[in-house]
Amino acid sequence: MLESIYREYLAALNERRLDDLNRFVHDELTYNGEPMTRGQYRDLIAADIEAVPDLFYDARIIVTDDTRVACRLLFSCTPQRDFLGFTPDGRRLTFAEHVFYDFRDGRIAAVSSLIDRHAIQTQLNSP
Repeated sequence: MLESIYREYLAALNERRLDDLNRFVHDELTYNGEPMTRGQYRDLIAADIEAVPDLFYDARIIVTDDTRVACRLLFSCTPQRDFLGFTPDGRRLTFAEHVFYDFRDGRIAAVSSLIDRHAIQTQLNSP
């Protein structure tokens, strides 16, 4: 059941239906241990999409149990503005995110995200 909810959530992100986050995310949640509101979470995602218009959440591995989703997301995109603390140079970047979601009542209550920043840095530093 959580896998189908999560896939719908990813579809909403990829289709830029950020107003639909209320269906998938609690009013208050934690992101990497820090409390935030759904509005702040939406703003975080919107800022990423604004910096990287071709950002696509490509779920490669999804593992679920009764209350959690673990996912390996793969991104292949071309940032247009500063993104994740990096200044883009116009080339396409490929990197992964390992993200874990805790669900409560069928909606995301906590997000723990680990982005492969080393892969991004390596690509930006290569000739």
